Amino acid sequence: MNAADTGFMIICSALVMFMVPGLALFYGGLVQRRNVLSTTMHSFILLGIGSVFWAVLGYSLAFGSDFGGLIGKLEYPFLSGVGMAPGGPVDNIPHLVFMTFQCMFACLTPALISGTYAERFRFSAMVLFTLLWLVVVYSPLAHWVWGGGWLAEIGALDFAGGAVVHMSSAAAALACAHALGPRMGSVTGQTSPHNLPLTILGAGVLWFGWFGFNAGSALAADGLAANALATTQLAAAASIIGWLLVEKRHTGKPTTLGAASGALAGLVAITPASGFVTPGAALLIGFFSGMLCYGGVLMKSKLGYDDALDVVGIHGVGGTWGALATGLFATAAVNGVDGLFYGNPKQLWIQFISIVATWVFCYVASRLILALVNVITPIRCTENDEIVGLDLSEHNESGYKIL
Repeated sequence: MNAADTGFMIICSALVMFMVPGLALFYGGLVQRRNVLSTTMHSFILLGIGSVFWAVLGYSLAFGSDFGGLIGKLEYPFLSGVGMAPGGPVDNIPHLVFMTFQCMFACLTPALISGTYAERFRFSAMVLFTLLWLVVVYSPLAHWVWGGGWLAEIGALDFAGGAVVHMSSAAAALACAHALGPRMGSVTGQTSPHNLPLTILGAGVLWFGWFGFNAGSALAADGLAANALATTQLAAAASIIGWLLVEKRHTGKPTTLGAASGALAGLVAITPASGFVTPGAALLIGFFSGMLCYGGVLMKSKLGYDDALDVVGIHGVGGTWGALATGLFATAAVNGVDGLFYGNPKQLWIQFISIVATWVFCYVASRLILALVNVITPIRCTENDEIVGLDLSEHNESGYKIL
């Protein structure tokens, strides 16, 4: 066991955990004031639901011994056999540290979905949907990519979660948008953000935590972690520029929300590539991500779905571009695998297969889960509850005191 690696991974686990309240702030500022608490609750509750689920069942399903390339065997129920010594997939840090690091990903990923269903999803239905989604979608997909499943076997590259985190949450978000329908004010435009400084603060917290998210996926305090750290910073920075250039040309003015969204787009895109590409390639990946994700956000009005806080436009488009870019820019000089630009066109094809498999599986499974939950309990709040706001109707609280 390596003490330096252990300390590094404990810090990275804490950084990823901090992303969840950061996401709560980011999303909370974007909704109307009467829904700020319900929206932040959608993220914060996942630290409870996700952690308990991961300990009881999720870690076994994702990282237990492979069963047919599809799922992990029930090897670690209630963390049985997960102890202070190295074990499972790691031999340099305590098994418990690796489990906890992965637990934070399981908490964050379903919280990302909430950006689409904000302001209209009933809380009890959301909890049931999330639990079923973690069992049916997240755990199998994590096993496919990181636990030795079939995508890992064919050589799909996903360093820190382009498919497992971003595309999966975006596909589920699109399913939620289709199943729930638009918010009451979305047609009239009465859905503008109520507190952009809160959103900017949340974006800063997310950026800060993303260093643990990506660098920690090296699972050691080494050169690969350093590469992931640098590529993360550069992609986010370049993406801000790309986003604002397009926004300035499209609307005439750059915005603070655009800067925050651009940073997030770059962070999303570099996630699968951060441990496979050079810092120079990260600049290109981030720059084009800002442009592409700006277009992705505009896409919802063309296609007629209400993606409240642009999960599909940023996480879906950014995660997809990042996975493809990994197949383009990956180089063996960083992590032993070449992409198309380094003489290995097969890797781009493998990345394409992983993208299609992720989108189709996650969208179809999410729609089926939503249909099942709606039979058990209505998923959409009533018209009156939506008018009053979910803070009061679902939680009997108010985010701001009226003097």
